[in-house]
Amino acid sequence: MKISGRTRVCGLIGDPVEHSLSPSIQNAAFRSLGLDYVYVVLRVSKESLEDAILGMRGLGFRGLNVTMPHKIDVTRHLDELDETAKNVGSVNTILNRNGLLIGYTTDGIGALRALRYNGVDPSGKKIVLLGAGGASRSVSFTLAKEASEIVILNRTVEKAERLANDLTFVLGDGAKVRAEGLSDGNLKKELVDADVLVNATSVGMHPKEEETPVDRHFLRPKLVVFDLVYEPFETRLLREAREVGARTLDGLAMLVHQGAASIEIWTGVSAPTEVMMKAALEGLAEAKR
Repeated sequence: MKISGRTRVCGLIGDPVEHSLSPSIQNAAFRSLGLDYVYVVLRVSKESLEDAILGMRGLGFRGLNVTMPHKIDVTRHLDELDETAKNVGSVNTILNRNGLLIGYTTDGIGALRALRYNGVDPSGKKIVLLGAGGASRSVSFTLAKEASEIVILNRTVEKAERLANDLTFVLGDGAKVRAEGLSDGNLKKELVDADVLVNATSVGMHPKEEETPVDRHFLRPKLVVFDLVYEPFETRLLREAREVGARTLDGLAMLVHQGAASIEIWTGVSAPTEVMMKAALEGLAEAKR
């Protein structure tokens, strides 16, 4: 990769960011497309967020991805938000359009593309979504438009109810959205006829790999199990789902596809998802060495 005075700069801001696979993924995409772009990682504290966004404008960065803990707070420092970002209330992608900073969220479309890329069409399906935090919120606003029914299960049921109410308010009364507590009883009841299970909690994430949000006895061969966690690559939930014959999808797929959507926002060019997935797998393997 050659850097010149014409090279356009994109990057990732968050804290921490040292572990991120995004540089490997995004730079592989830029190289594959033959674009004079470079992607860098920038550790930005909460106290420095406003300065960082001013710097993006002043230095002419083309785009930024935004990760924790800035996805919500960054919205206050942008000129515009697209419709989905307004509904979700957070941003993970910023486009600098000639000094105008526009915020997007690509997590939801990343999840939807990951499902479809792997041959799973959520249209008309019953989806059970675990969690009501930021990841769940981002994904739910996209999947609820496709599904025949979406059930949000969260340990704090009031938080699930708030998300369900927000979805109904935005999508209208035609959206079939329900909220329940995340318990064995509700998992057993809801997964009997569910088509897709999405884990948007952090349960099973490193370093607590042996935890799972769902007892294996509730998993079925006809169920699609999508875990947004990608470290470890195969969580206990996915391993046990695979063992009972269910179809599984890991969080790396969503990471790649939301990153692809970001590249398309910045460049207007279709992203090379195969190249990006290969780079993601190589980056994950390298991190384990």
